[in-house]
Amino acid sequence: MVFSFVRKYCSFFIANAVFLCMSLFITSLNSGSNGNCYYIANEHEAILVDVGLTCRETEKRMRRLDLSMEKVKAIFISHEHGDHIKGVEVISAKYKLPVYITPLTWAHSRLRLETSLIKPFKGYEPVIIGGLTIHPFPKFHDAADPHSFMVSGNGVNIGVFTDIGTPCLHVIDHFSQCHAAFLEANYDEVMLANGRYPIHLQRRISGDVGHLSNTQAVDMFIAHRPAYMSHVFLSHLSKDNNDPKVASDLFNAHRGNTQVVVASRYNETEVYHIQATGTGRKLKKHIEVQSSVQISLF
Repeated sequence: MVFSFVRKYCSFFIANAVFLCMSLFITSLNSGSNGNCYYIANEHEAILVDVGLTCRETEKRMRRLDLSMEKVKAIFISHEHGDHIKGVEVISAKYKLPVYITPLTWAHSRLRLETSLIKPFKGYEPVIIGGLTIHPFPKFHDAADPHSFMVSGNGVNIGVFTDIGTPCLHVIDHFSQCHAAFLEANYDEVMLANGRYPIHLQRRISGDVGHLSNTQAVDMFIAHRPAYMSHVFLSHLSKDNNDPKVASDLFNAHRGNTQVVVASRYNETEVYHIQATGTGRKLKKHIEVQSSVQISLF
């Protein structure tokens, strides 16, 4: 009986160890124009992509999920708009966290950070944080030097694809390698056209350096989703120009085996364990994304 118990316990331990070593853990702490923050971790370390919540709110949401800030080893900044950097200064100073940011984004951000904690990065130059590899790449958005990220570890690829005006080859190539992705579905075209926003703002949002619509996002999902993508998190939904049900219904009609989750602008998602169920492919040679004039979107 004792031998049987030990064997069962060892089998359980080994199975869980294998699970941990073949997965990443992710959550959206918030997603929307009121603040964006995404958590990605392996069994030892974690990173935050953007910190658009206050330090206190970030800590509170992580505590509710039983996540520790002590595990977070770095912050990566996609661009300088306030809904992506609001909490960076305080969190970086409090936990002595390095902030990975491009020189142009840093220059336009007005962030006050300890010099030793400022870590410049370049597109298509991977950054290694413990067992995580962060792949930054340029994208189209109305910011000084906007980038998105694919985070790899334990054979799993997680993409953070928000604040994108048009799905360029950079975005498509990385999306097609992801086991899970935070994918922008910012606005419904009809709601935007019939809403309260003036024409010039509608054009900026729907323009090539604005945001992805539901239709643009689902078209990319249908055309470029890998067969092994287990989750897509609909992200950065507009409060005024979109509806979570409208967006999720559109994706669910084409989801196949992929689970569709709406990343809320009001609270955190649960923590998802994303497993390596397929194999990514090598990156294509990248193309240049021309810098665009910085215009703030609301």
